[in-house]
Amino acid sequence: MSDEQRRDSLADQAAAWVPPWDRPRPPAAEDTPTSPDESAAPPDTEERGAGEPQRVEAASDEAGSDEAGSDEAGSARPDLGAVTKGTAGESGDAGDVPRRQLAGRRRATPAPEPAPELSDTELRGALEAILLVVDEPVSELVLAQVLEQPAERVGPMLDEIAAGYTAAGHGFELRRAAGGWRLYTRPEYATYVERFVLDGQSVRLTQAALETLAVVAYKQPVTRSRISAIRGVNCDGVIRTLVTRGLIEECGTETDSGAFLYRTTTLFLEKLGLNTVDELPPLAPFLPDDVEELADATR
Repeated sequence: MSDEQRRDSLADQAAAWVPPWDRPRPPAAEDTPTSPDESAAPPDTEERGAGEPQRVEAASDEAGSDEAGSDEAGSARPDLGAVTKGTAGESGDAGDVPRRQLAGRRRATPAPEPAPELSDTELRGALEAILLVVDEPVSELVLAQVLEQPAERVGPMLDEIAAGYTAAGHGFELRRAAGGWRLYTRPEYATYVERFVLDGQSVRLTQAALETLAVVAYKQPVTRSRISAIRGVNCDGVIRTLVTRGLIEECGTETDSGAFLYRTTTLFLEKLGLNTVDELPPLAPFLPDDVEELADATR
């Protein structure tokens, strides 16, 4: 083919070139013919051959058709951008999993290391050291929390310590009192301890205070009027004294009359060396033989 014929062919192709926005859209998938010949033919085959659009665009660019070239390039960019975004989205989704896992790992706080388990000798020594400085009975749960040891070990160890003190004949003993444990001097040495601590300066409860305290201990919760009726005298002043010393306390009101109810305190149990009021001695041995006759006479 001569140069003149080649130029005529390029001119014809340029004249027959249709801009992308004027080209007919390819049929939808449902409208695509099922014929093998028609389905095999690519769209726009009649308008342009394979590899010819590039030469046409180049020719149009040389001829000054910059606008058509830029529009065609612009129509191709969204497809490339969609592919790029889709690829980035896929890679982003694939990369989000380790990021979330790393974020979760950063937020997770490491579990505290468990406290080392003390041997029986160490546990025994630690319990004895604490019991020497307490000023009130301390429960097994508190001791277990302080030592960071299971409560199942603390209780049996305290029983073992108490039994050891008793067997060894020490002048003190470990006793359960007021819901906890505390060291006490033995009753047989109370005279010497009292002589050393009080040195002749003792503040004892009066007979009226002891009788009132006994009524509260055995009849609690009880009202003032009931205490006065049992003792046969007004007990308001004595009750105030016992409340001030912390031996009894208010514990609500009576439903019918609204009068205050009184009960003994943990200090009362601690002073008597009792764990609960159920350990109080029974009253029957201290009652007179004619108590029933006296009760009938007072009715």
